[in-house]
Amino acid sequence: MSDQDIDDVDRAILYALQEDARNMSSGEIADRTGTSSSTVRKRIQRLESEEVIKGYSAEVDYQRSGYPLRMLLFCTASIPERGDIVPDILEIDGVVSVQELVTGDQNLLVTAVGESDNDITPVAQELLEMGLTVADEVLVRSHETTPFGKFDPETSREKSPK
Repeated sequence: MSDQDIDDVDRAILYALQEDARNMSSGEIADRTGTSSSTVRKRIQRLESEEVIKGYSAEVDYQRSGYPLRMLLFCTASIPERGDIVPDILEIDGVVSVQELVTGDQNLLVTAVGESDNDITPVAQELLEMGLTVADEVLVRSHETTPFGKFDPETSREKSPK
C-alpha cells in the first residue's frame, strides 16, 4: 500500500485508533468520518490486512508496574544482518522494542526495562554475545506518545490550502 492509497477517511480512522483503539467504536469513528460503521469496519480490515495497522497493544507505564528502569541501548550491527537480527533481540528477556536506525554509526536502538541494573546488565551482555557493539546506554525518565497529527482530520483541514 502506498501513501496515495491512504485517503482522508483512512487517516481519520488511524488517528481515532491511535487516540484510543480499545474504547473507540466503529460507530464513533463513522460519526467522525461521515461514513457508515460498516465502511469503517471494512477500512480497518483492509488496513490490517495490508499491515498498515500492525496490531493493537496496551501502553504500559513500566515504572508504575514495578519496572522503573527504561534503558535505551544504541547498538551497531553489520548492515547485512541488521534487519535479520531484530527478532532475536526481541527474544531477550527485558527487551520491549527494537528500532532500526538508518543514519549514524549506531544502527539499532534497543529499549529494555527492568527493576534494577541487575535486569538491564544481562540485556547488554546478550547483545554483545550476539556480535553487536553497544555504543551508548541512556536511562529514560519518561516516555509519552501522541497520535500522529497528519492523521487528524481537524488539523489537516486547517493546514490544507483553500
